[in-house]
Amino acid sequence: MTDVDENVSPRRGGRMAIPRSRGALGGLAVVILGIWGALIPFVGPYFDFAFTPDDPWVWTAARGWLQVLPGAAAIVGGLLMLFSRNRVVASFGAWLSVLAGAWFAIGPVLADVLRIGDIGQPVAGSDLKSALLQLSFFYGLGALILFFAASSLGRLSVRSARDIAFAHRGVAAVAGNRRVVDEPQPVEPADTPDRGFRGRLGKPDLRHRPI
Repeated sequence: MTDVDENVSPRRGGRMAIPRSRGALGGLAVVILGIWGALIPFVGPYFDFAFTPDDPWVWTAARGWLQVLPGAAAIVGGLLMLFSRNRVVASFGAWLSVLAGAWFAIGPVLADVLRIGDIGQPVAGSDLKSALLQLSFFYGLGALILFFAASSLGRLSVRSARDIAFAHRGVAAVAGNRRVVDEPQPVEPADTPDRGFRGRLGKPDLRHRPI
């Protein structure tokens, strides 16, 4: 009888299993930034914070390629980092977020070259607000996503003592469950009749024989 399933070993678990908190902070930050990046071009006009066209919920090809697409990618990648307990899955989410942040930062520069549309002009009455719009919609947003995603990727690539302890706890739990299943259960003895009943049925009681 084996106590631990051969498919679940401490070494394999140590490589792949991670605590969910390992990518939680970076994942949450990336999700929030991704939601901002995907929605701000459509809701920004409500409070005079937009690029042209400055009407709410106006769809353009440039907004789809340069804001909605990387924003959705950042949301998916952040959720994978936030909830996954597998190192490979969480790392994939971090790399997806890195690509999303990079595209937010360089997409507007390549928009004309790739012919994916015009991002419009910032609706601003001063150079300061124009710079703030460009940072909030593209360059600064992409840099923040890159920062949190790259930081999480670095954390996920290191196998720490906490990861090893977490993996051994999982293996110990599996081993405990298998022992409970494999150990034979005690068999309760069947109820036996008392001696008087056994005497009446199995062997005649001489005291009650007729004379």
